[in-house]
Amino acid sequence: MAGEPWTAAADGVVIDVRLTARGGRDAIEGTERRADGRAVLKVRVRAVPAAGEANAALCLTIAKALAIAPRQVTLAGGATSRLKRIRVAGEPAVLIAALRRLVSDER
Repeated sequence: MAGEPWTAAADGVVIDVRLTARGGRDAIEGTERRADGRAVLKVRVRAVPAAGEANAALCLTIAKALAIAPRQVTLAGGATSRLKRIRVAGEPAVLIAALRRLVSDER
């Protein structure tokens, strides 16, 4: 599907994320289109953006939502930015199908 915030990689998928720290709850809130035309997955976490807490909470939230081990989800870029890149290890087709189900359930 065109315009999705994830791309397949040889060993999994890479997801573009817009993170809201101190968001009151840990949740994936669907997708949005940025001003530059790029799609991102919207995620909010309760953790504060200090000492990597929000990044760790982001990875854990994605792992729980996809029902995979937390070690499969790592931060690939944007450690100090709201816009981040997350790498999820696993079978790309299975992960993409799960992500599509996840965002369609959020709408």
